[in-house]
Amino acid sequence: MLKCGIVGLPLSGKSTVFNVITRAGAEVKPYAGGKTEPNRALVSVPDKRFDKLVEIFKPRSEKPADVEFVDLAGLSRDAGKGAGLGNSFLSFVSESEALLHVIRVFKNSSVPHPENSIDPLRDWHIVEAELIYRDLGVITNRLTKLEEKKSKKKITPQENSELELIKELETQLLNERPLRELNLTDEQKRMLSGFAFLTLKPELVVLNLDDSQTGEIPELKDLEKEMAEKNLKSVKVYGATEMELEQLEPADREVFMKDLSITEPGRDRLIHEAYKLLGLISFFTSGTDEVRAWTLREGSNAVDAAGTIHSDLARGFIRAQVVAYDDFIANNASIAQCREKGVLRLEGKEYIVKDGDMIEIRFNV
Repeated sequence: MLKCGIVGLPLSGKSTVFNVITRAGAEVKPYAGGKTEPNRALVSVPDKRFDKLVEIFKPRSEKPADVEFVDLAGLSRDAGKGAGLGNSFLSFVSESEALLHVIRVFKNSSVPHPENSIDPLRDWHIVEAELIYRDLGVITNRLTKLEEKKSKKKITPQENSELELIKELETQLLNERPLRELNLTDEQKRMLSGFAFLTLKPELVVLNLDDSQTGEIPELKDLEKEMAEKNLKSVKVYGATEMELEQLEPADREVFMKDLSITEPGRDRLIHEAYKLLGLISFFTSGTDEVRAWTLREGSNAVDAAGTIHSDLARGFIRAQVVAYDDFIANNASIAQCREKGVLRLEGKEYIVKDGDMIEIRFNV
């Protein structure tokens, strides 16, 4: 199951953002920062294409694409050294495949900031430093074992390659740089996959605002400059306000969204950005029995898509019948008409699946 971990300092509004995304009603009172168990919710990815296919086929069952969001315990200074809830936090965050890093920008005197002031760049650096410190601990343990084996001349060529790579990672972290900034090969990433390095995970910065912060925000200037330098994407969310908007009727919600210059609900914005952050696309299988959106890594081929549906389809793969969603709709939602116009195609194993492809796998086992 794909997981996005929501991280940040205590009282940054992580649980509020979690509720905006998931409508899960997680506790958001100030003292909730002391919890150790994370809030979890499986969230359907909003997709108007999927909704349209359900409308067209009227299937007996429907299954949209899903992503799991995990609201992790607040991360304090020195968490990497075991302070506060650090150890609990770090065990949960290692399970996530991407991070949504919530930064507090909102001002609320009834919710004191743990650092006693609003400073988004400082807060971002605090959390990043703790993630780096945790990764350094993992690297130190592995280096000790590999160096010991090398000293006894019991190291294999593969372990020697790993040793050189781990030393490179150590240098990067000692320079206070996250591992995601390294240009690692696919083979190197596979070599490191078992370590669950936190700073290797893709990260989306979520700026948590209040509804008065609709114009230029001076407090964000330094952070936004650094985000641009590091090629990190950020998204603005009016956390508390947007959580309340989810409780309104659609017509009333649209009025308030217009006042905030929001064109898409915070829930949809964050889910879409998180989905893209993970490098995912959706393809569809459709018919009167079921319409389903399947999740696939961008750049995957037709056999990968078949295996996502069922391992037997990948094992006995013959061909994939493919039509792009837009072509299907443009041809009156008619497979016969798509075939006549030549937009319904038979593709082989190496076909790279596109976002929005409607696929039927032909196989034999």
